[in-house]
Amino acid sequence: MKRTYQPSKLVRKRRHGFRARMATKGGRGVVAAGSAPERKTRSLPATGKPVGAHPKRLLKRAEFLAVRRGEKRRGRLFLVEVLDRSDAEAPRVGYTVTKKVGNAVVRNRIRRRLREAVRTHAAGDMEPGNDYVIVGREDVLTIPFGQLKAELSRRLRGTR
Repeated sequence: MKRTYQPSKLVRKRRHGFRARMATKGGRGVVAAGSAPERKTRSLPATGKPVGAHPKRLLKRAEFLAVRRGEKRRGRLFLVEVLDRSDAEAPRVGYTVTKKVGNAVVRNRIRRRLREAVRTHAAGDMEPGNDYVIVGREDVLTIPFGQLKAELSRRLRGTR
């Protein structure tokens, strides 16, 4: 049986690695251009209020199932399930989207939008000692992000 030639990692590293690139004039030029003082930065300066950190996450199936026994706050964009753990620890949040909603790409996009809305805006509306599960719906993708944050904040506070 014939086998194709597969170079070892060491050979590849020596042939295509950092040292090999720096031995050429072009390679040294790339590094010099990247560290030049007149080089423009690619990122924009931060504006507005600083965003919060991600709240603690629910990860285990048992934790998600326990929250289902708590209070349910329904909305057209998502369902928020809340369980009071009766302790003073930081609130925890979990995100889920049912398989009825699109394919995996769509479901992950919904989860990412919800996670970012909680991180930037609604984390302060969560009460310590509570667990939250946010069940996203398809409308989360079409609504403007500002409205999503306002709706999420309202649901987490428990007002209609």
